[in-house]
Amino acid sequence: MAALRQLGTAVEGNFQGAAGGMVPPSPRVLAPNGSAPRSPAASRREEAAGNGGGGPGLAALRPTPAKPPRGSGKKPFAAPAGGGKPRKRAPLWPAALFVSVAMNVGLVLHHYVNSTSPPHHHHHHPQEHQACLMHPEAAGSSSVRRTATQEEPVPKTRAAGAPSTGKPAVTPESVINLDHGDPTMFEEFWRGTGAAAEIVIPGWQTMSYFSDVGNVCWFLEPGLDHEVRRLHRLVGNAAVDGYHVLVGTGSTQLFMAALYALSPPAGAPMSVVSTAPYYSSYPAVTDFLQSGLFRWAGDASSFEGDTYIELVCSPNNPDGTIREAVLSSESGVAVHDLAYNWPQYTPITRRADHDIMLFTVSKSTGHAGTRIGWALVKDRDVAKKMTKFIELNTIGVSKDSQLRAAKVLRAVSDAYELPGAGEEHRLFDYGRRKMAERWSMLREAAAASGIFSLPDETSGYCNFTKDMASTNPAFAWLRCDREDVEDCASFLRGHKILTRSGSQFGADPRYVRVSMLDRDDAYDIFVKRLASLK
Repeated sequence: MAALRQLGTAVEGNFQGAAGGMVPPSPRVLAPNGSAPRSPAASRREEAAGNGGGGPGLAALRPTPAKPPRGSGKKPFAAPAGGGKPRKRAPLWPAALFVSVAMNVGLVLHHYVNSTSPPHHHHHHPQEHQACLMHPEAAGSSSVRRTATQEEPVPKTRAAGAPSTGKPAVTPESVINLDHGDPTMFEEFWRGTGAAAEIVIPGWQTMSYFSDVGNVCWFLEPGLDHEVRRLHRLVGNAAVDGYHVLVGTGSTQLFMAALYALSPPAGAPMSVVSTAPYYSSYPAVTDFLQSGLFRWAGDASSFEGDTYIELVCSPNNPDGTIREAVLSSESGVAVHDLAYNWPQYTPITRRADHDIMLFTVSKSTGHAGTRIGWALVKDRDVAKKMTKFIELNTIGVSKDSQLRAAKVLRAVSDAYELPGAGEEHRLFDYGRRKMAERWSMLREAAAASGIFSLPDETSGYCNFTKDMASTNPAFAWLRCDREDVEDCASFLRGHKILTRSGSQFGADPRYVRVSMLDRDDAYDIFVKRLASLK
């Protein structure tokens, strides 16, 4: 194909040069081998006869006998001086016909090859491909062709790509994946808030690395700082006065920053512990880089030593229980992971005031994809070391994500604080109703099955809602009580339900963690399928 294009291009270039103001072709190109070259005068006469001030014509391709100068006595196409029989000049129309056929065949073959190849085999730029395609209205005609500049504009969804929607929709036959705490349950709520949580960022904005050079966390957007403090004051779940607010790429980065800041720079690695069942990512993240500063040391309940970092997750992931530190030592320190300490999951009974507290928009508002978490840190030196870790790790945190998170948090607070705000826009009210409904469905399904058990329901007075509220954890700590089932995760996997095994949380594999935060369609199929298991 490439050789055919080169042949067509070379011959076409010489062919066009014979007509229409281009450099005339060499007579040795168009004349048969061995034919005598035409004189310049003959070429000029042929050019004038063929052009006529316009495009090429057949007259320009026919040989025109050249008249000898008067008195020369020579005949047209006279024999060379050396003698020999005069040779007749070959007509040019066969060459022109060949060129025309070759070019059209080449274009047709090019169109065929490109139109029949699978799309994923195309590696050309779209304009290169479209430049050779025929106009749809001129199918079968080789005289009308579209170029890239004539092509219709590419639809916006094709040019930029539609936003992702997370996991695909499910059917009753689908595998239901409840292994991860993907909080897509909240999509329904945020669809109804309209422009309250929407944001447009101009192209010139957020270009600098820096946000507030006078702050310990110099990449923290002031707007996010303000909305974080405002929301905690509204809910009453954490103290903010006298605390430094640090921002991270999710609370996981802040957890790593805390380990770095609290570990001694020399000596034996700091032991990191948590009471089982503990969040499955704690040991994985702690030992991922095999740091010499810290190491995972297991269950805090069985730890022996005075120097440690204790991770306290409350409400706890995976079982939803309210936790306090179990260790006490002058050289030990606790980091409190309060990602689920919000009214939709648990009654807010007190304003937490620990030294280091971690939060995230993933579980508070459901915006896991925004990848924003924050820490409330009392000690300035610890805050500076944590900031240094994030600086070296990612040179700050996306300011675009911070601005979006700030707008989302503002929408949450506005719905409770601004007069005239509709109750349908109150996130925690929506979340509390939704979680209570889902837990009721799950308890009914477990009872109908007869082979599963769940933790007992608890309740308490909520300072935020000013009433008694039940606990509705973001995860269910489900136990399989059937005697022949030793691995509950494997048993459920056999019935197309994916969960996380209790062994990953330092617990009995007869337990599994089940996410309660998926979309309605997946959750409904899950509870129906669970109820059918005997």
